[in-house]
Amino acid sequence: MKIVIIGGSGLIGSRLAARLRQAGHDVNAASPSTGVNTLTGEGLKGALAGARVVVDVANSPSFEDEAVRNFFETSGRNLLAAEVEAGVAHHVALSVVGTERLLDSGYFRAKQLQEDLIEASPVPYTIVQATQFFEFVGGIAASSVQDGVVRLSDALIQPMAADDVAAALAEVVTELPARGRIEIAGPQAVPLDALVRRFFEATGDTRRVVTDPGARYFGVRLDDRSLTPGASPRLGAIRFDEWLAQRAAA
Repeated sequence: MKIVIIGGSGLIGSRLAARLRQAGHDVNAASPSTGVNTLTGEGLKGALAGARVVVDVANSPSFEDEAVRNFFETSGRNLLAAEVEAGVAHHVALSVVGTERLLDSGYFRAKQLQEDLIEASPVPYTIVQATQFFEFVGGIAASSVQDGVVRLSDALIQPMAADDVAAALAEVVTELPARGRIEIAGPQAVPLDALVRRFFEATGDTRRVVTDPGARYFGVRLDDRSLTPGASPRLGAIRFDEWLAQRAAA
């Protein structure tokens, strides 16, 4: 079937496109670089013509509150309207586990708005809420530097590899629309501060990690439920130590 991936050249989109092409699907990995812009609507009609499934894995280029809200609201409205016109049978969107619990952050308020737009649309849908990616652990550390040290909460996080995210999305694409949310997560929950310490050990980063239960995660104070899934997530197979070894080998 024809599948359009919005954000098809990014971390998840490129991996998903490769998987789906290998499985024999007709894949359009759409992005502004290919002439498809969900913010302006440019190229959407042509890209979606004949598409059965659209997978939205695009992310905002800015995390500033107003910019990120504008991105997810405008692109969401444009994309869903184009899908209605094209007769798309299944809209799959990548979101974040715990979005509804992280609304002190402008980014997560924007993601919640995106989910609300999807639910209100007549297009059958599946929202795939994923935990944080291994690939972003370094970015979390960088955002948590204060006075030369990395201050992090010891709340639990259950991160996963981008390859496992793509694998889960590839499965969802072939399923009937859930008309609800599916959670995906890594195989193991660990304290956030311990995760970053392990990353630093593996990468030779000498910065000190200070455990601070009150430390904010992109503006949000955490507890053990903030970044972990519910009772029945779909679990990835790749453990953090395996991913670190693969990263070192690469």
